[in-house]
Amino acid sequence: MKKVVLLVLIALFTQATYAQSVSEYEKEFETDTVILNRIEKWKDLKFGFMMHWGIYSQWGVVESWSICNEPWISRNGENYVDYVKRYQDLNKTFNPEKFNPEYWAEVANKAGMKYVVFTTKHHDGFCMFDTKETSYSITDKSCPFSSNPKADITAQVVKEFRKKNFWIGLYFSKPDWHCKDYWAPEWATPDRNVNYDIDKYPERWKKYCDFTFNQIKELTTNYGNIDILWLDGGWVRPSWSVDAETESWLGCYKRIQDINMPKIASMARENNSDLLIVDRSVHGRYENYRTPEQEVPDKPLDYPWETCMTMGDSWSYVPNDNYKSTNKLIHLLVDIVSKGGNFLLNVAPDANGELPIATVERMKEIGSWLDINGEAIYETRPISPYKDNKLCFTQSKNGEIYGIYLLDEGINLPEVIEFNFPQELKTGSIKIKGTNIKAKLIKQDKGYKIIIPNKLIKFSPLKHAIVFYL
Repeated sequence: MKKVVLLVLIALFTQATYAQSVSEYEKEFETDTVILNRIEKWKDLKFGFMMHWGIYSQWGVVESWSICNEPWISRNGENYVDYVKRYQDLNKTFNPEKFNPEYWAEVANKAGMKYVVFTTKHHDGFCMFDTKETSYSITDKSCPFSSNPKADITAQVVKEFRKKNFWIGLYFSKPDWHCKDYWAPEWATPDRNVNYDIDKYPERWKKYCDFTFNQIKELTTNYGNIDILWLDGGWVRPSWSVDAETESWLGCYKRIQDINMPKIASMARENNSDLLIVDRSVHGRYENYRTPEQEVPDKPLDYPWETCMTMGDSWSYVPNDNYKSTNKLIHLLVDIVSKGGNFLLNVAPDANGELPIATVERMKEIGSWLDINGEAIYETRPISPYKDNKLCFTQSKNGEIYGIYLLDEGINLPEVIEFNFPQELKTGSIKIKGTNIKAKLIKQDKGYKIIIPNKLIKFSPLKHAIVFYL
């Protein structure tokens, strides 16, 4: 109560003081019950589909990053200025004539995915949606695909995935390396940041903030109800958000770049009242859930989260990418869900708009496994001890406890599975998903053991991970 009163009093003072109070307020997590309830529903979904797709797909390079002047990026010795010019002209040749969002949605649906996060604009600034703020877009006449009836790619993706009852998420990059008010052409671009001093040129930064605001308004206004606004480029952030954790990765790239998220969020939720906003790495009110990238936490986290991870080694299409096996992907899904997270799996279409055959095969196989075992995944919550060796645990909302055994490729089920569990379990015969064969649960001095019938060990039709009712 004291804090509420204090905030009210502060709001009565000067504009500067008010701005400071907003900043302090932003350090807090979401408290709106509408948004909190929406987060709980999002946690039920468990498995999402992400796509990095843009002009960079023509070259098979690391999305926009090849035009960023940082030491870890290689351009095979090509002159930087020449390279950037060639890259930025890729809009003139991007013509994905085999773009088929209906097929994408069908494949993702059969994979058991429940939400989609589509890349509307990456850091290079090329827009995969119809925007009035720049000509650097898929619908501008400079792009050959603009004459295609499906030119507004974002609209087509949203339409087809909505037909399959997917939650709609839109990825948007806060930094825009094509915009002259972010990377000003009169100055060098030493790294990923805005390349001028915002304090010296506040009017220019305001123009960029307006540009960003207007584009997000287009996305959250022109495409029907949007469920998730997924904002990337965490180095674009206000000063209050820079702390010890941030410094560990932001380091030399730290430059205060406040785009006024309270204003953006308020606008975005005018037409999408229960919109989830994911301002990645900017912990606070506008990071409704966190997104560990390419990793799975060792233990459950104290806040809503999803692992975003590539099926291959790259976020965007790369020829002959090294795709994870179906077995590995299912194990990742189970591990993530058992720790209370969602799994956002990135699959990148090629320059023509086609999903690589290997990715489609794996998605269908994951879907086949979920057709049998989805009860132990969807709408579940974590339960301690979450994981014991190869046995993961989840719990349904009605109290059903599942033990999910991670079965390695080419390895038979063991005769006995031993595990620790803090709660009292009912011993005796236990059901196994996908078969009429039952196992036996026995209590020991320390923990429990599952006795696997011999016929299941030798002739099991089950693959990847096996679900026991505990």
